[in-house]
Amino acid sequence: METARIAQILDEMGTLLEVRGENPFRCRAYHNVSQALRALPSDLSEMITSGALAEVPGIGETMLSKIVRLATTGHLPAYDELRQSTPPGLVALLRVPGLGPKKIKALHDELKIESLADLRAAGEAGKIAALKGFGAKTEAKILEGITFIENVGDRILLSKARRLVAPVLAAVRTFPGVIRAEACGSVRRWKETIGDLDIVFSAPDPVPVLDHFVALPDVAQVLAHGPTKASVRLAEGVQCDVRGVSDEQFPFALHYFTGSKEHNIAMRRRAIARGYTLNEYSLTGPDGAVPCQTEADLYAALGLAEIPPELREDVGEIELAERGPLPPLVERSQLTGTFHCHTDWSDGAATLEEMAEAARTRGLKYLGIADHSRSAGYAGGLSVERVRAQWEEIDRLNTKYGGTFHLYKGTECDILADGSLDYPDTLLQGFDYVVASVHSLFGMARTDMTARIVRAVSNPRVTMLGHPSGRLLLTRDAYAVDLDAVIDAAARAGTMIEINADPHRLDLDDAHCRRARQRGVQIVVNPDAHSMGGLDNLEYGIGVARRAGLGPECVFNTFAPERVARILDERRQRSS
Repeated sequence: METARIAQILDEMGTLLEVRGENPFRCRAYHNVSQALRALPSDLSEMITSGALAEVPGIGETMLSKIVRLATTGHLPAYDELRQSTPPGLVALLRVPGLGPKKIKALHDELKIESLADLRAAGEAGKIAALKGFGAKTEAKILEGITFIENVGDRILLSKARRLVAPVLAAVRTFPGVIRAEACGSVRRWKETIGDLDIVFSAPDPVPVLDHFVALPDVAQVLAHGPTKASVRLAEGVQCDVRGVSDEQFPFALHYFTGSKEHNIAMRRRAIARGYTLNEYSLTGPDGAVPCQTEADLYAALGLAEIPPELREDVGEIELAERGPLPPLVERSQLTGTFHCHTDWSDGAATLEEMAEAARTRGLKYLGIADHSRSAGYAGGLSVERVRAQWEEIDRLNTKYGGTFHLYKGTECDILADGSLDYPDTLLQGFDYVVASVHSLFGMARTDMTARIVRAVSNPRVTMLGHPSGRLLLTRDAYAVDLDAVIDAAARAGTMIEINADPHRLDLDDAHCRRARQRGVQIVVNPDAHSMGGLDNLEYGIGVARRAGLGPECVFNTFAPERVARILDERRQRSS
């Protein structure tokens, strides 16, 4: 079992124990071990074999045995028993914004609530407001949260979808007789959230491949099983569809099942206008079937340059492809460094040096440290004194690296209610860069929130705006704000806007990212990393940038390190 899945199981166990009202120290132990696994500096199996895992703080003998069992067998009886003995509807309640394990336990104990339907009924009857520790405002927010959940349905984050589809795709690809196989659908287009998983493969005979697929260990339930397609529900509750075609049909099937629906409709219309018929199995013209080895051949047959999957949303990509090859999109390998990273000085899990080394192993030449500012007491925000102490530690490490790698002194500085910043100007001037973010008062009126953020991005000491809309995918809507007005203000001030690459945020989204570039705003891809592993979030930020059609010249942290340093220094000089 993969490290990420083991960490998720242990974290879920801690949550289930909380919902049941177990000892909080025991619950916290599971959460802490989960976080420790996500921050491991090397491969889990290697650390188990060498004994290094037992030396990781927080992983005692009992937890070690659970991790080893999951890693070697893929199962843990204690986890299975815990899930079976906890009403499944209680876990679903955790998706409601503002409902933590303690409140869920209180609702279960006092009102016998075991599902979202129970919760809605109790809220609409005014029973939640009457409970101690809740009240009318909490009840109203809970009802709003239920409506939000009902609207997003059973979608999952892209990061989870990619984690789930990877072992299935690998199993299909390595089965004898399979010629080609790809994940398609929303996963291939790097959509923020995913409904289900889709895989297309080519083989002379799909039947044995599909028989193999439905028997995989990750399959919990077979929904359909035919000679060319099988649908299953995986152990984590997500549907996965696998289709088999001939290799001659593969490019057409891959294109069709990648989507989007709107892109496919536009392509079929284009084919019809040119006397062709296009479907998921072939392109047929007046002289018969048009052979295509790849998707590029299919696009060329219709007079188009190849369109990358991320752009297939019918938002102008076909018109662009009519004019010739599309400009190259930014790639993860082109990032020279990144900003907005947290350490154990605030709410991160790793030290400054550990984060620096993790960045170096990922091929980055510099790393920006942006621990929380003093108002973020919940996240260990730094006082002025601690900021200066951190600067000294960064100076020491930069001396150690001797120019081969560079740590930038930054901050994720809270934007206060009136749009001012959480540190005085004299301190802000000492940072190499400043990420300004909203972390409080999300319920402000739209005009007030817009004015708040516009004032912040107009501040000459702000280098970049963090997670501009404040959304948490599948958990919390964006706050009410006029992002176009914010983008215009950032353009006037020369302030960058980040794509926050945390898979729970992916904020700025691709549509507003495209608008920001049209207005001349420089984009920066930041991981919002709270651990060494969090640096891998960068690939999700690149996915957003590619969906927005951005090339490397549009992304600040693809610039050469010397150019990055010069731009940051010039901006500091102008703001002094």
